[in-house]
Amino acid sequence: MTNPPIEGEEREGPVIRDKRRIDPQTGKVREPAEQPAPGPPGGGSAAASAGTMTSEETQALKTQLDERTLDLKRLKAEYDNYRKRVERDRVAVREQALANVLNELLPVLDDIGRARDHEELTGGFKSVGEALEAVTGKLGLERFGEKGEPFDPVVHEALMHAYSADVTETSVVDVLQPGYRIGERVLRPARVAVAEPDPDADAVDGESGGEGE
Repeated sequence: MTNPPIEGEEREGPVIRDKRRIDPQTGKVREPAEQPAPGPPGGGSAAASAGTMTSEETQALKTQLDERTLDLKRLKAEYDNYRKRVERDRVAVREQALANVLNELLPVLDDIGRARDHEELTGGFKSVGEALEAVTGKLGLERFGEKGEPFDPVVHEALMHAYSADVTETSVVDVLQPGYRIGERVLRPARVAVAEPDPDADAVDGESGGEGE
């Protein structure tokens, strides 16, 4: 005799499922069994937990983004400062090197100037002298120091001093050696003779005025 199957045990042999829509015994149409809609594993509580974690992760990512943005801004500011500093150093090195070269040429320019003053700048020497002055001028070398200009201790070096009734302020009356500069940098001050207003001139003028009265 065959034993009835025990609940929970797997039945051997083929399993026949009746999928006919019409019940052969009653002749009525069978209602399809409702199946639960598929949902995410873990049910509603898992979905709510997932939503909470997404919000926290979004906030964490936003914080990280803000930190990285600040890091990039700091890095850019440091790079800009470094680039400006390198550019300043490059310009300073170039100006110093140029100043050193031109300083060595100042005695030669002095000789050319003296030869011109004595009308000895002629022939081939004149061409060479003018070419040298033109080249140094293109490099930014500027000559300064003229008679009659006010004395400025920043750009003038007074080698001679006198009093004169012809000036109303301390002025350059003679240029013994011209000065040279590049831009705002003075390579050599102009060596000059200066004159101040004669204090005795006022006394003489006062006495003359008194006699006239």
